[in-house]
Amino acid sequence: MQIKMNKPNQNDMKKLALFNLGFRPFFLGASIFAVISIVSWMLIYFSLSTVRIENVSTSQWHAHEMLYGYGMAVVAGFLLTAVKNWTGISTLHGKPLMLLFMLWCTARVLFLFGTALLPWAATADLLFGLILIVAIAIPIVKAKQWMQLAVVSKIILLWVGNLVFYLGCFGVLASGMLYAINGAVLLFISLILMIGRRVIPFFIERGVEYKIQLKQYKWLDVSILLVFVALFLNVIFLQIASLTSLLAGVLFALNGYRLYNWHTAGIWRVPLLWSLYLSAWLINLGFFCYGLQTLFSHLSILTLHIFTIGGIGLMTLSMMSRVALGHTGRDIRKPSRWMSFAFAGVVASVIFRAVVPMVTMQFYPSWVFVAAIFWILAFAIFVVIYTPILLKPRADGAFG
Repeated sequence: MQIKMNKPNQNDMKKLALFNLGFRPFFLGASIFAVISIVSWMLIYFSLSTVRIENVSTSQWHAHEMLYGYGMAVVAGFLLTAVKNWTGISTLHGKPLMLLFMLWCTARVLFLFGTALLPWAATADLLFGLILIVAIAIPIVKAKQWMQLAVVSKIILLWVGNLVFYLGCFGVLASGMLYAINGAVLLFISLILMIGRRVIPFFIERGVEYKIQLKQYKWLDVSILLVFVALFLNVIFLQIASLTSLLAGVLFALNGYRLYNWHTAGIWRVPLLWSLYLSAWLINLGFFCYGLQTLFSHLSILTLHIFTIGGIGLMTLSMMSRVALGHTGRDIRKPSRWMSFAFAGVVASVIFRAVVPMVTMQFYPSWVFVAAIFWILAFAIFVVIYTPILLKPRADGAFG
């Protein structure tokens, strides 16, 4: 498969700003879908919707759309933008980017109708993933930046996970949906750990109001990588509960030490920094709870939402907020004040979805509803603030 990379056209830049660079359509689409999908899920959760969902549980349907729907959109937008920066080679823009985005949209719209149109949704979804892999791999290979292929490998694994999910839906692979969801959560966490190691210290050092150089240790980075790979392989293939607890506990300690070295008091005065840092700690809390699941089985669903809402949700919202400002030529030090409320909304969502139920499980449905409201409000704020930013050309007149 070959994708033609045309040079940016200045007239197109002014007319079609939404498709100038990958972060624009996919960040906008992801944020809108984050609202629509949770509204749809609440209607199903409280039996207010008659959407037909067969061959897959409603919770698996919800999990798939948040991971392979919302999550993959953010990943697509981020990588199509980052790969251009890494390699200096243009990624998809204009009509090819529009085509890729429409494939993603098609899969999401069809899946909102349950599983009635599953074959068509699966086709669009898997084709979207394939084209995305090729689109980010071509510039990396051309630039001979072989180390960056580690990122591509994770996107390939996510595509395989999505395929496994659909094979499970069609009855071809037993428990395919379970493997796909568990694998996707860990793969997204892996991506965050990898990319976060690059960008979070960089953002902190340049985002606080004073000069600072954060401590970094190669042995620590390698150790976290190796332990995480071992955890992933054990969870997906071996499923030895005691080993999962051990590896998750070691990850909690190692990653906690790394985050300790990344801390500086100035981050708490900058919303685009404290949201990233707090999200990283919520992921670490997820490792801690993951390690306790052997002793307390009821923690599994709560741990899942610490990872997904607190880790993936808050991290992606924060990253989208910063990337969208920086790549549209705006001042990253002056985000809208409303984004503080959006970040706080996601934090409240994870508290009511994963923390409060540990204390008062008897009101569980109510806490789920409250958590959903906070999530919806947080992403609605992002949509209102960032839609004009993502639609308009760069403030400095450059292409992107």
